[in-house]
Amino acid sequence: MYRTAATVAVFEIHADATYTWVGLAAVSVVVFGVAATLPTAPPPDATRLAHTVDSVATAEYAATAEHGIAAERIRVTPRRIALASDGGTASATLRGAPITPVLPSATAEHARLRRVLDGVPPDRVFDDPATFHEAATRARDADHRWDRAPDRLTVRAVTYGGHRVTLVG
Repeated sequence: MYRTAATVAVFEIHADATYTWVGLAAVSVVVFGVAATLPTAPPPDATRLAHTVDSVATAEYAATAEHGIAAERIRVTPRRIALASDGGTASATLRGAPITPVLPSATAEHARLRRVLDGVPPDRVFDDPATFHEAATRARDADHRWDRAPDRLTVRAVTYGGHRVTLVG
């Protein structure tokens, strides 16, 4: 049987093309898998939120601020704020005095702190400054878990009877 160079070349290209297509398909699957695991949005900005909290906590006088949140979950502790979304998790350390987290809770004490955070003077909510201070201390010492993030976070620094407390919720 007589073969020409052109005939051999066609079969070699065909055999190489099969391996090339299989390799290309494998690489495509890997690239698609990596691309599918990349976040679709940037992580939330915990640093700017921490800056807002710090600016109220370190203010010379009583102050209140609000900060919008673009996250799904939030965790507030006396020294850190963490935000989580599809884009990832970000946290920031607070530089001022320890804050008092007032996130949703079923306790009556948290409800009273929430009223103060919402603008009611502490002397209309608590019997005396010591009770207010004790409630804030217990809120700081409580278990700080991840909660559903609100659309905005309110920060309020309050002084009652010599006790300065920065409420965040």
